[in-house]
Amino acid sequence: MVVTYGLDNCLFVYPLKEWGEVAQGLAALSFGQASTRDFNRFILGGAVETDVDAMGRILIPDFQREFAGLSTKVVVAGIHSRLEIWDEDRWKEYTGRIKKQADMLAEKLGEIGAI
Repeated sequence: MVVTYGLDNCLFVYPLKEWGEVAQGLAALSFGQASTRDFNRFILGGAVETDVDAMGRILIPDFQREFAGLSTKVVVAGIHSRLEIWDEDRWKEYTGRIKKQADMLAEKLGEIGAI
């Protein structure tokens, strides 16, 4: 598994095969733009390979725990081909905010033909 910085102050967890595809996709972006370089550094520079132990646990380095603000309780959410690890309080705050915007988000996605 690979654990890296995620968006919205969570951590992203990818299986190795999927991580390879993510890294290849990022490598295909032009490095001429500062935002592309910055995002590559953010995602790739924060990545750590880890093993799953016999009890299904992974080790999360201190710098990633600090980034995500992980305390004693976390939420693990399956999102497409990755897991997201959130501090429980941040997750509750985030989902509370998003639930209020669900209709508007669906409308925006409908405008671009995503749903």
